[in-house]
Amino acid sequence: MQDNSVPEVRTLAERVFNQLQDAIVRGELAPGTKITEPGLAKTYGISRGPLREAMRRLETHRLIERVPHVGARVVKLSMRELLELFDVREAMESMAARLAARHMTAEEIAGLREVLAVHERQSDLSRGEAYYQREGDLDFHYRIVQGSHNRMLMTLLCDDLYYLVRLYRTQFSASGARPHRAFVEHHRIVDAIEAGDEELAELLMRRHVSASRENVAERYAAVLEQEADSPVAPIQRKTS
Repeated sequence: MQDNSVPEVRTLAERVFNQLQDAIVRGELAPGTKITEPGLAKTYGISRGPLREAMRRLETHRLIERVPHVGARVVKLSMRELLELFDVREAMESMAARLAARHMTAEEIAGLREVLAVHERQSDLSRGEAYYQREGDLDFHYRIVQGSHNRMLMTLLCDDLYYLVRLYRTQFSASGARPHRAFVEHHRIVDAIEAGDEELAELLMRRHVSASRENVAERYAAVLEQEADSPVAPIQRKTS
């Protein structure tokens, strides 16, 4: 007999995965937060089956980790791991920009400019508070990697590392003058790609990610220092 409940379970698991990954990326579930199946099942009102499938996906995408004698918790990178992640991102995304300048079609470039137009209308960016990009096709960096037409880069940057990079990019990179500056840098990268200037596109992306790396590292160091000074009371971060 065919099990007609399977599609429903997958739909529930997909919904819960999207809700949880968004909560983690935005900082509503802070790095290091312990999570339990009973707690999540109560919060989202679902059975353990779909929840376990969603948690397996979160673990695959490196958003949660299982720690011996502790259980599951939201991933929390050390400073060294964070810097290594951005080193990898800088190398691969700059390569993706070079390839995008070689391979992106006029239609794809027009789509990329439309993404920036959507971003420009965001209230958080206009206020200079943050530069939040929704995942997938509304994420500038995701579209650049897709435009590289390199399947290996797509797998690494749009699947394996995507959500982990988004977590730290979203929570720690947008502050002060950085949101507007990042937006301007995005436009310059698109200009280079449209001109077919591979070297300039690669250089601009490398500088862009390097600037983000420095900003994220500085803010993350401040958070770690504050947590060390207040080990009992976790920091409440403002999310946009």
